[in-house]
Amino acid sequence: MTNGFKVVGTRPKRPDGVDKVTGRAKFGADAAAPGMLHASIVRSPHAHAKILKIDTSKAEALKGVKAVVTRADFAEGLTGENWNILENVMAGDTALYDGHAVAAVAATTALAARDAAKLIEVEYEPLPHVTDVDKAMAADAPVIRAGAADKSVPEGMHPNVVRYHESGHGDVDKGFAEADLVIEESFKTEATHQGYIEPHACLAQLGPDGKGEVWCCTQGHFNVQKVCAALVGTETSQLRVTPSEIGGGFGGKTVVFIEPVALALSRKANRPVKLVMSRSEVFRATGPTASTSMDIKIGMTREGKITAAQGVFRLQGGAFPGAPMEFTAMCAFAPYALENVHQIGYDVMSNRPKQAAYRAPGSPMAAFAVESVIDELCNKLDLDPIEVRLKNASKEGTKASYGPKFERIGLVETLEAARAHPHLTAPLAEGQGRGISCGFWFNHGGETAVSLALSEDGTVAISVGTPDIGGSRASMGQMAAEELGIPYENIRTTVADTATLGYNEISHGSRVTYASGLATIKAARDAVKKLCARAAAKWGIDEEAVVWEDGCAKPSGPNAGEFEPLPLAKIARSMGRTGGPIVGHYEATPEGAGVSFATHIVDAEVDKETGQTKVVRYTVVQDAGKAIHPTYVEGQFQGGAAQGIGWALNEEYIYGEDGRLQNSGFLDYRIPVASDLPMIDTVIVEVPNPGHPYGVRGVGETSICPPLAAIANAVSNAAGVRLTELPMSPPRILKALNDQANG
Repeated sequence: MTNGFKVVGTRPKRPDGVDKVTGRAKFGADAAAPGMLHASIVRSPHAHAKILKIDTSKAEALKGVKAVVTRADFAEGLTGENWNILENVMAGDTALYDGHAVAAVAATTALAARDAAKLIEVEYEPLPHVTDVDKAMAADAPVIRAGAADKSVPEGMHPNVVRYHESGHGDVDKGFAEADLVIEESFKTEATHQGYIEPHACLAQLGPDGKGEVWCCTQGHFNVQKVCAALVGTETSQLRVTPSEIGGGFGGKTVVFIEPVALALSRKANRPVKLVMSRSEVFRATGPTASTSMDIKIGMTREGKITAAQGVFRLQGGAFPGAPMEFTAMCAFAPYALENVHQIGYDVMSNRPKQAAYRAPGSPMAAFAVESVIDELCNKLDLDPIEVRLKNASKEGTKASYGPKFERIGLVETLEAARAHPHLTAPLAEGQGRGISCGFWFNHGGETAVSLALSEDGTVAISVGTPDIGGSRASMGQMAAEELGIPYENIRTTVADTATLGYNEISHGSRVTYASGLATIKAARDAVKKLCARAAAKWGIDEEAVVWEDGCAKPSGPNAGEFEPLPLAKIARSMGRTGGPIVGHYEATPEGAGVSFATHIVDAEVDKETGQTKVVRYTVVQDAGKAIHPTYVEGQFQGGAAQGIGWALNEEYIYGEDGRLQNSGFLDYRIPVASDLPMIDTVIVEVPNPGHPYGVRGVGETSICPPLAAIANAVSNAAGVRLTELPMSPPRILKALNDQANG
C-alpha cells in the first residue's frame, strides 16, 4: 500500500505499450478505406497577397483527379471563431502567410494528387508583410486584417493589435520607490514548434446526405466534430469522429487544420479522402508558439524582498487573434506574493501561421523574462536565489498577481525540496554556471464524461472521451481499480468516438488525469452503489446496510457477519438474472483543477570562444498533488525539460526578408537529440489538490514553464553576461560577449 492506496502510486505496465512497440497501434496515417482518394493542398508562396484568380481546369483534366476544392466549397455566413478557423483552413480573398492553403485536390494516387496540385494556377498580388511582433505594432506596419480587434483594445492602437489584457493590484510606483535596487530589462523569444513525430493526418468521408466520418490524429475529436460540421455546413450529430493513436501533440493537435479540407473533397468526389501533411507543411502551416517581446521591471530590498513588479508582454499569434498574452501576463509573477504588481498583455497579428498551444501556452516565455530579472537582482545584491524565492513565495491564501487567492499549493515545498537536493551544492567546473527558476500553470477542468461497464466475467471496460497523450489509459485503470478493489489488469480503458460518449473537451490544459480521472472515480463509485444494491437485494437488507471493501459487497451494522461477502466477479456473473447490466457513469465540468508550481535547477557550460553551450545537469522538482503513475509523471517532468532545452538553445522559426519560412524541416529546425541532453533527475512533490478525490494536479504543462529561465540563468552565469533573447545560439552568445567587452 502507498499512502493508503493499493494501486494508485504504483507503476504498472501501460496497456497500449505492446501495440505501440510492435506496430499494431493505428496512427492517423494508418487509416484506410476501400476506394479512398489521396489529397494534396496548394499553399501560398507569399507572406501576404491578394488572390486574384484560381484556375483549376488543368488539374481537373489530369487523369485520376476526382475533386478540386477552393474556399467556395465551404460553408458561407460563418462568424466569430468558426470564421477565423475557416480563414486559416482555406484562404478567402487573401493569403495571409507563407504556406496558407488556397486550394486542394483529391486523386486516385498520392503522386497524381501532388502532380495535379502543381497544375492549379493561382494569380497573386503581393502585399506588404510583417512577421516581427514589435514591427507589427509600429505605426507604419501593414494592416493584416482590418476590423479584427475586440473591444478590449485601447483607442489609438494599431489595427494589428487585436486583444488587450491588464491586471494587478497595489501601487507599483510606491513599491519601486521602496526598493534598494530596481532592474528593468527587455526580452525576446522566437516562435518554436511542438516538434511532434507524427504529422497531421486524417481520413474523411462525407456523403451527399450530409452524414460523414473522420478518422484523425487529434487531442480533441469532439472539437474536430464541432468545427468540421460548421465549416462544411452539416449537423454536428451527422459527423462521427474517431481519434487514432497520437504520435505527439503537446498542444499542437488541439487545432483543426486539414480535416475540413478532406471532408469537402470527399463530398465533391463521393469517396473517402486521405490527407497527410508533409513535414514542411507542418512547419509552414500549423501552429507554432507565439513569438514575444517583453519588458520587465522588478524592485527588491537588500534583504531580498520584492517590493514591486511590472511587465508588458507583446505576443504575435500569426494572422489570427488568439496569442495567449493573457496567460503570459497572468503567469509571469504568479509564483510570488506581491503587494504591488501590474501586467499588460497585447495580442498582435502578423503574417505567420496561426499559433497553437505548446504545453503551457505563454507561461514559459513569461518565466524566462521574470526569472532572469530575479536572478540578476540576486547576483547584484549577493543573495541566495532559492532563499529569495522562498522569502517571496506564494502560499495558501496569497492573493495571486492576476486576482484570486490561492488555495492549497506546493510552491514552497518544491523550493524546499530543491534546496535539499544534492544538485544545489554540487561543485561547478570552470566555464559552468547554475540557474534556478520557478514556473506556474493554472491547470484546467473542462467538460468531461466517462462510462464504466462491468462484464459478466468480472472485468471492467472504461470509455473516456479524452485521447491518451501521456499514459492516461493506465492512470484511469489505476483509479478505477482502486475504487473497485479489483486488479489493474482486469480493466481496459478505451478512447470512445463522438457517437459513443457525451461531449468531452480537448486533452489539454493538464486536465486529463484530473478531470477524466475524477469522472472515472465517480463512475466507479456509481457502479459500486449499484453493486451494493444487487447484494442488498440478494440478502434482503437495506442498501445502506451494505459497504464495499476489497472488491466485495459486505453487510455492515447489525447484519455484519450474517452473510458471506459477495465479490464483484460473483455479482457480475448474475447481472442478467438480478436486474441487467451494471454501468457506472459520470459527467460534469469540474472546476477544482488546482494550480501547479515547479522549481528547476540547471547547470550549463559555455565555451566563450565559440559560443557553444551544453546542459550538463538538470533537476526537476514539481508538485503533482498525487502521482497516480509515478513513471508517467516523471516522464512528463523530463519531457518538459528536454523540450525546454531545445527552445532555450536551438529552436526558432527563421523568416527571411520576403516573409517566407527558411527552416521548414528537422535538418534546419534543430530539436534536441539524445546527445544534446543530460540525465534529467526528477523529484515528485505531493501537496494534495483539494479539488480532486485523490489530490491530483495536472503535471503535463508546468514542466515546460521553468526551463527557459533556468537554462538562461545557468548560461548567463557561465558566460558572465546576461542573455535576453532566445534561443541562446552561439552567434547570440558571442555577440553578447563582444558587446560586453566593447562596453
